[in-house]
Amino acid sequence: MKIDIFQVNDQNIAEVKDSGMLINNLDDGLQIMVDCGAQEAYKAILYQENISPDFFELKTKLAGDILQKYTQYDFDVAIVGDFSIYNSKSLNDFIYESNKGRKINFVATRDEAITRLSNG
Repeated sequence: MKIDIFQVNDQNIAEVKDSGMLINNLDDGLQIMVDCGAQEAYKAILYQENISPDFFELKTKLAGDILQKYTQYDFDVAIVGDFSIYNSKSLNDFIYESNKGRKINFVATRDEAITRLSNG
């Protein structure tokens, strides 16, 4: 896992990347939060391709469990990807509702992620 830290508006934002899966379960999601926090970054950009497809199947509760912890510990996240590949009304509704707030964002581009995280 590679974590790049950069500053926008005096806030550290972590960009978390890897060539494989980074989040397969709750512990993986928490470890990313810990690793970013250790570098004083409490906002992170994650990428869809690094997250298990189970995350996007809401019935698995993986997304809910991880994102609840992120919110609880005041860790903001923007997930970059193409979520139209999932044919799920419940996921679309979840993304829509998440994007209304500032803590959890589902976006199409890295630039959009930076914008959302730097305005929060």
